[in-house]
Amino acid sequence: MVHAMKQEVLSPQGYEMLRNPELNKGTAFTEKERERFGLRGLLPAGVSDPAVQEQRAMANLRRKAYDIERYVFLLALQGRNERLFHRLVLNNIEEVMPLIYTPTVGQACQEFAHIFRQPRGFYITPADRGRIREILQHWPDQDVRMIVVTDGERILGLGDLGANGMGIPIGKLALYTACAGIHPRQCMPIMLDVGTNNVELRNDPLYLGINEPRLTGSDYDSLVDEFVYAVLDAFPSALIQFEDFLTPNAYALLNRYRNEVLCFNDDIQGTAAVALAGIQASTRITGKDFKDLRIMFLGAGSAATGIGDLIYAALREAGLDEKTARERLWFVDRAGLVVKGRAGLKQHNLPYAHTVPNVSFSEAIRQVRPDVLIGATGTAGAFDEDTIRLMADINERPVIFALSNPTSRAECTASEAYEWSNGRAVFASGSPFPGLTFNGQEFRPGQGNNAYVFPGIGLGAIACDAVTISDEMFLEAARVLAGQVSEQDLALGALYPPLAEIRDVSLAIAVAVADKAWQQGLAQKKRPADVEQMISQQMYDANY
Repeated sequence: MVHAMKQEVLSPQGYEMLRNPELNKGTAFTEKERERFGLRGLLPAGVSDPAVQEQRAMANLRRKAYDIERYVFLLALQGRNERLFHRLVLNNIEEVMPLIYTPTVGQACQEFAHIFRQPRGFYITPADRGRIREILQHWPDQDVRMIVVTDGERILGLGDLGANGMGIPIGKLALYTACAGIHPRQCMPIMLDVGTNNVELRNDPLYLGINEPRLTGSDYDSLVDEFVYAVLDAFPSALIQFEDFLTPNAYALLNRYRNEVLCFNDDIQGTAAVALAGIQASTRITGKDFKDLRIMFLGAGSAATGIGDLIYAALREAGLDEKTARERLWFVDRAGLVVKGRAGLKQHNLPYAHTVPNVSFSEAIRQVRPDVLIGATGTAGAFDEDTIRLMADINERPVIFALSNPTSRAECTASEAYEWSNGRAVFASGSPFPGLTFNGQEFRPGQGNNAYVFPGIGLGAIACDAVTISDEMFLEAARVLAGQVSEQDLALGALYPPLAEIRDVSLAIAVAVADKAWQQGLAQKKRPADVEQMISQQMYDANY
């Protein structure tokens, strides 16, 4: 009988090893490894441990004059030694996260075609119609678990950036790995390049996307449909995160697929969970009961109404009936207060349209007397001095959330909120603001960054092999995140834990999300005796 010889899978050798970002360790290759992999002569004689490599990389990063240069440096590092990149991000997250995500990623997307160095991510265009499942096979890793996809139409608060929006999926997935330990090889950034209505981009000779107006209507819907079901067939264990779609499409896609495919929309649901957690934490400062809060939103798009929807669910869970829970939530947009009978209201606004006269923003504050004011406008300065002072007149500790990204679009700055409220504001923002001292009181403004939630949601969902993601999972994520805020954090006015703790936060959220999936019968994997141990053992370790 002839037995087939078992073939050994050979590792790349020499330069091929050094050019493989998954395997490359640079100067950290030991003497034995240099012999084994044919690296002798290809590296300097000195062997550096990872801590020294990190020190060198951070020193080079800090030498850069501008944040956009730091962004380019970090992407180059990711492209040649991804374990060192993720180690550097996690160990220096307060310094590095603003460079790989908000606010710097906004500028990176605006300049994406100009700073382009090497391909990263996957692009799907209308020319691929009928072949999307086929071309997905071109992706080098077929065990895809996490996909972040955008069509680039509403990038942060910057509008339609077309194919330049690829910077968002790239940045989000870097955070999935650093913050929640999703393996880089299981992450896939995708751009649905369906054109752009940004004429300035289309006139830019360096622009890399389709030089046509945006695809719309049934042509757009059918392309997205083909994409989603091609992914479901090619990568049946993958979670799809929809990111930075224009509000009507964001809601349409979420409602279309949420009960059929493992997916969620971070702008609607992730933002909501982070905001809800901050509001829940704020009650420990204000002393108010969550179910008694009156909450007003400036802005009525997908982010604002997504927050409203989850707060409504939390209020119902707290015991309020439908009518009373709706009465706690008020929305104002460019046309004034969202009220019944007002022309032009979108479907997602209708549940929050009250039977009262339409009034201006400031008059709405006077009449409703909100405990919490949330900005999701994308408009810098929307919370002016009169607004903050009015909130401070109504509340001993006014809660002010300026959530718009990037930092240049925040409704007000942390220093403005504290100054105009005489240090009484309980402040949170979407982008980072530095700590400061006002009237002798030290403040660490809380950043309501979605990175506190979406990595843990994704980790929990794929760890238990969930079939769909329920609203209750986001409620659980918010509850866990609020519970991670310490008394020391609250004493500094911070409604979120330090970013340095984000890996632990993600694990705690993942455990809660997986538990909820098992409770709801949405998990396909058998529940282990120790859920936390099972999930933590799956998390990617960037050390070598």
